[in-house]
Amino acid sequence: MIRLLLRDMALAVRAGGGFGLGLAFFLIVVVLVPFAVGPETAVLARIAPGVLWLGALLACLLSLDRIFALDWEDGSLDLLATAPLPLEGVVAAKAAAHWLTTGLPLTLAAPVLGVFLNLPAEGYGWLLLALAAGTPALSMIGAFGAALTVGLRRGGLLLSLLVLPLYVPTLIFGAEVSRRGAEGLALATPLAMLGGITAGTLALLPFAAAAALRVNLR
Repeated sequence: MIRLLLRDMALAVRAGGGFGLGLAFFLIVVVLVPFAVGPETAVLARIAPGVLWLGALLACLLSLDRIFALDWEDGSLDLLATAPLPLEGVVAAKAAAHWLTTGLPLTLAAPVLGVFLNLPAEGYGWLLLALAAGTPALSMIGAFGAALTVGLRRGGLLLSLLVLPLYVPTLIFGAEVSRRGAEGLALATPLAMLGGITAGTLALLPFAAAAALRVNLR
């Protein structure tokens, strides 16, 4: 499983679908927002948590279709399905590789980019915590969507339509944790909900994604 994880991380970087593309998109979103809403620091500070979370979410979408696509194209997905490692483990390893090459860099970059949006100083730590707790769910949900659409023509658009509604709860509670942290409000409830969503997706979706892959490989 470790070898599969390292292999997928190397492929993600070589294929151009790793952290570089996601970070570039994230930077563009954050830089363009002040031009769209104006330079008022109070306005930017108020919308910063939501904008940073939305930018990270959309950046994650860019590389979702590559989670299984490369293995499908070269036939290695069939070999992985017959390997001693259960298909659920394959899904978990690929979701982990996606998070390490996309979600983790976005999490680490978000506080730096928060400077462009005048994010209050109190919100940096909570933004980092919220993204660290929520982005694994984005990668796992994306792996589930990629398993459903693997092998389909123009599956990238369908994948986005499938996973975006599933991303909404994570976006709501993740942005709420960041907003309340920046404003100094109580955040135990949204933080618990965010952690529960992530734990639920990590526990259940590997089995659902593996079942979808078995259907597509028949």
